[in-house]
Amino acid sequence: MRHPDAPHPRPEGISPHALGNDTLLHELEQLHRTRHETFLYGSEDALKRHTLRTGQLEAEYLHRFPNRLITAGRTRAGARAREAAARVESLPE
Repeated sequence: MRHPDAPHPRPEGISPHALGNDTLLHELEQLHRTRHETFLYGSEDALKRHTLRTGQLEAEYLHRFPNRLITAGRTRAGARAREAAARVESLPE
């Protein structure tokens, strides 16, 4: 329960649905850029808000761009291929 003298909670921000594509991407970039600092130094409330907002914006992005470019190296199969190549490269000749 909130203390009666505590400031009112800040608004959750503009609905992700109302953001233009460029603004949505910009907001995601800012959140991803600030994630580590928020995780290390932010209050519990700040981390919860950051996590919530990031999830909202990421879900909206995925909804708008379901066929976004997926780089093969960013999949499990791609990671396994990199690991296998590294093992082969490290073998003595």
